[in-house]
Amino acid sequence: MAPRALGADFYDRDTEHVARELLGAVLECTVRGVTCRGRIVETEAYVGEHDPACHASVGRTARTAGLFGPPGSAYVYLIYGMYWCANAVTRADGLASAVLLRAVEPLDGLAAMRRRRGVARDVDLTSGPGRLCDAFAITGPRFHGGSFLEGAMRIVEGAPIPDAAVAVTPRVGINPSNGGVDWPLRWVVRDNPYVSARADTRRWLGVAPPRRAKRS
Repeated sequence: MAPRALGADFYDRDTEHVARELLGAVLECTVRGVTCRGRIVETEAYVGEHDPACHASVGRTARTAGLFGPPGSAYVYLIYGMYWCANAVTRADGLASAVLLRAVEPLDGLAAMRRRRGVARDVDLTSGPGRLCDAFAITGPRFHGGSFLEGAMRIVEGAPIPDAAVAVTPRVGINPSNGGVDWPLRWVVRDNPYVSARADTRRWLGVAPPRRAKRS
């Protein structure tokens, strides 16, 4: 029996819980007839308009409108003018928040990933949000505003990751001047070689249970 896609009710919860429980789920993406699959091993939560690191902190604009969409929507944006980042929108429709997919462990479609990425080591295929999108051919024009619930890009059920194998750290690459630098909103599978920013990952703050960020 084929794995079932995670439903809207999975995403219609606090972003921290979704970020934690996405670990172990499987990202599937089909582009031009080629399907790539990877187990999610790293996520970050962006928890709403009060979160200075969340795009929604500037309010609802043409760029951020997707964050206010229904749970399970795809919010795909470009950073530095060159790297796409894929996010799953969380909480109820109108409550802007999302989980950034930071890294996956490749399962299927590695030949396509290698061709798209052109790197020497498989460990560099999907160890970071931009690399992941390159490997899976995820772009804004192709997937932004779509859904992870069905279609060419889905997140399906996988093997749950036990708490002992998960750690939480601050998010990576947050601008200190904006705030939210030390909020414990990044979840990783311990010792997985595809986790990105491994130097930052040494700053463990604890284990798997969700750590709620302060809300206004």
